[in-house]
Amino acid sequence: MADYDYDLFVIGAGSGGVRAARLTALDGKKVAVAEEYRVGGTCVIRGCVPKKFMVMASEVSHALEIAEGYGWSFDNARFDWPTFLEAKDVEIARLSGIYAANLGKAGVELVHGRAVLKDAHTVEIVGKDRTITAEKILIATGGRPWKPDELPGIEHAITSEEAFHLPELPKRILIAGGGYIAVEFAGIFAGLGVETTLIYRGPNILRGFDDDVRAHLAGEIEKRGIKVILGCQHEKIEKTETGLVNHLENGMKLETDVVMFATGRIPYVKDLGLENAGVELNEAGAIKVDPYSRTTADNIWAIGDVTDRMNLTPVAIREAVAFHQTVYRDNPQHFDYEAVATAVFSQPPVGVVGLSEAEARRSCSNGVDVYVTRFRPMKYAFTGSDERVLMKLVVDADSQRVVGVHIVGPDSPEMIQLAAIAVKAGLTKAQWDATCAVHPTMAEELVTLKEKQSGATSAG
Repeated sequence: MADYDYDLFVIGAGSGGVRAARLTALDGKKVAVAEEYRVGGTCVIRGCVPKKFMVMASEVSHALEIAEGYGWSFDNARFDWPTFLEAKDVEIARLSGIYAANLGKAGVELVHGRAVLKDAHTVEIVGKDRTITAEKILIATGGRPWKPDELPGIEHAITSEEAFHLPELPKRILIAGGGYIAVEFAGIFAGLGVETTLIYRGPNILRGFDDDVRAHLAGEIEKRGIKVILGCQHEKIEKTETGLVNHLENGMKLETDVVMFATGRIPYVKDLGLENAGVELNEAGAIKVDPYSRTTADNIWAIGDVTDRMNLTPVAIREAVAFHQTVYRDNPQHFDYEAVATAVFSQPPVGVVGLSEAEARRSCSNGVDVYVTRFRPMKYAFTGSDERVLMKLVVDADSQRVVGVHIVGPDSPEMIQLAAIAVKAGLTKAQWDATCAVHPTMAEELVTLKEKQSGATSAG
């Protein structure tokens, strides 16, 4: 066998790459991981974690409104953006340090720098005059925001990555996009008192989600003061002395202080040297892999967002575990992408697991039963708010398995994690009904829904 510097070399120290590197090193293998930015990747540094901190900060304004309905009063309550940024950055640095420390404790060498493939067993650390060989290589470089470079004035726009470090909180912002990142940041900025407009070229936000969820959330976020413009996109962005003028296809002109594009993310494969190692991309520009995460090069694997399979941090971690079991434990595994729960930290938030109604109608041969409820949560009883919760169960009419759960409302991300256990286990509607409710809670509605939506059961 050839003599290599490492048994495994990992490119990218995000959640997936770190987990794979640690597990392999703990098995006694010689492992190194290269990271060109900061350890922790998108989720910890410029994604899920700082975004959740921003969501929690922005929710306070709504909490204060509710509190007044319960008899509380607040004088001169205000939000200080620099104070929040400093606290957020300190915590992110702490978490990144923990990731780096855990790599060290496991015996993984951390290489600071951009790794580029020279051939199937060799990487070069750019600018460091260092070349490294490895028996096996794992690519876990994640994804990066995409924006339309051909749009006139696009150089004046930011993405989600810059949104975490704005020097000052704008008074007005326009967010282009209708996916979860766009919707989440719209809620963040609106909650912090920014005049917020969301523009999306499609007919409704959250493409790919259940239609009832999409329609319900669109109405609810407008109640929070977000202006939503659908079926429209930019023609150009013009910088003036007073701000940025957004010229839209429908003839509208909107001036804002910041324009943010949240129009999707793409696999981070640029200048990675994949062609030097025989690693191919698929039609979508992601690294092509088999079910066990092996690329078209026999000794190179890829996991996480760079493969564009299911772009969620917990999925990348599970793919890392499956990679380790397959390659180093002689226990071939691949991740099961069915019934993976996910959350949108919009305001109100969304929790989803399983099939949408449309997907279920296509896959359930004898039709579906649909149970839907909309109600004002008890929390808003004293406030005069007309915000409402949506809960929806989608049931295979033949087997009576609950194949989809969809929730829009407070604490829905927490509820959906536990609902996912039941969906993953294949429990039936009768088993859900046999579960005693916890009262008074919103979640009790999930086990007390009795009436099918009119005309719900139908084939095809």
